[in-house]
Amino acid sequence: MRHFAGMQNGEDGGCLMEHLDLGGTGGEGPLTGYTVVVKDSYDIEGYRTSNGSPDWRESHPISTETAPAVSRLLEAGCKVVGKAVMDEMAYSLEGQNHHYGTPVNPACPNRIPGGSSSGTAAAVARGLADIGLGGDTGGSVRIPASFCGIYGIRPTHGRVDISKSCPLAPSFDTGGWFARDAALLERVGHVLLDPSTRYHAPLPRWGVGIDAFDLVPKSASKAIYDRLSSNFEGVKAILGSPVEVNIASVEGLDLEGWVDVFRVCQGWEIWKTHGAWIEKKKPNFGPGIKERFEMASKITEEEYIRANNLRDKIARHLDSLLENTMLTIPTAYGPAPKIGLPADELGNFRSKTLALTSIAGLAGLPQITMPVATVESCPLGMSLVGPRGSDEHLMHVATALSGAL
Repeated sequence: MRHFAGMQNGEDGGCLMEHLDLGGTGGEGPLTGYTVVVKDSYDIEGYRTSNGSPDWRESHPISTETAPAVSRLLEAGCKVVGKAVMDEMAYSLEGQNHHYGTPVNPACPNRIPGGSSSGTAAAVARGLADIGLGGDTGGSVRIPASFCGIYGIRPTHGRVDISKSCPLAPSFDTGGWFARDAALLERVGHVLLDPSTRYHAPLPRWGVGIDAFDLVPKSASKAIYDRLSSNFEGVKAILGSPVEVNIASVEGLDLEGWVDVFRVCQGWEIWKTHGAWIEKKKPNFGPGIKERFEMASKITEEEYIRANNLRDKIARHLDSLLENTMLTIPTAYGPAPKIGLPADELGNFRSKTLALTSIAGLAGLPQITMPVATVESCPLGMSLVGPRGSDEHLMHVATALSGAL
């Protein structure tokens, strides 16, 4: 069956579960003429949703409704050309699915594409579609966008309707989307974002997350700094003069300490969301996914309450830190790891990357990743993070920066 194959050597680079031909006809809309691939966590009427898992696909009925986010894109004139491969149950940042394969990363074919919106990002980078509709809980749009060398956004939590899509950890889950250019990313935002929750205040202060840049290898931070320095006056004209800020000054925790807070809070919610189905269905999870669900099942309520209290403090701290401020950080710990990297090294890379992605995740903040740097001949993103509701401002800045860089 084609949609089970995850064909890495096919014409779609293993990106698509199914090829579709929906919409794209009728009147003029803001996205008329553009194509979109949809992560296979969103329901589309008449099709099954796999959520990256054969067991999930087989145990859930054919969808009778289309997810509102997909409907909005169709109503805006988009043509849906496929449902994309994703990491199993969206519980990974790697882009490797034991059942459906690993979509080829067009920017670096010998390296992983990143996940969990793996096929969606790779399809956009490959040119199979103009737009990719993904989802981001712990980095699942931001990381594949960085690895594949495209633009991606994790919106403010709650600003995009993600009903009729498979949940993972509801207080972290967001929609998200990809494009090869910043202007199109911004145009999609005007279609998907709830305008009633927009942050209208200016963001005149450019904060450089010094502890985030110190976390990554010098080759990564230098590559980003060098790219910004190539037209520093132009960058300052858009962002203002940079001010170094220390992000993680809460309860004596550094950014790597925030990862434990994130993992406990996320894991608790994940088991609340999927534990009953897992215990009943006993799905055949692939390596890494199986162990993460086992970890999530063992989190105690006491551990969750303690971590969630810290999460609240972190969120309040970030709200204060980002008042009138836009923050720049590396998107990931480095360029995409090579396929076949030993599990312990990949696990370390994941933990370091989560220290960066948890900044926006813990506080429900918007974050845009831009393909600004190259390390080891592979792309590496730089991110803009802003206050809740500042998505439009971040996208506008990203469009301006794309012209300056």
